[in-house]
Amino acid sequence: MPHYLVQVAYTPEAWNALIQNPQNRIEAVRPAIESLGGKISAGYFAFGDYDAILITEMPDNVTASAMSIAFAGGGACRSVKTTPLMTTAEAIEALKKASHTGYRAATAG
Repeated sequence: MPHYLVQVAYTPEAWNALIQNPQNRIEAVRPAIESLGGKISAGYFAFGDYDAILITEMPDNVTASAMSIAFAGGGACRSVKTTPLMTTAEAIEALKKASHTGYRAATAG
């Protein structure tokens, strides 16, 4: 299954609710992800622009998008960013295909 990096930034209201009622939000979203046929490979809380980070496996881009839309529509997130991830083998395959496109950059002379 394809992997996705999901980055979530909470609203101040969500943080206040978590302060009042501390809980593991990574476990709280697991059933929603699993209901879409996905799974959480890893989950972390973080410092910086995003407060929670997930690595998920989802059946396809449409399903991953549905997950992101549900998170964004819930009202607790000020930002949700989902990035499809490739294996190293997939990246090498893409590099090989890129070499056969015939594309020439404007700086290629």
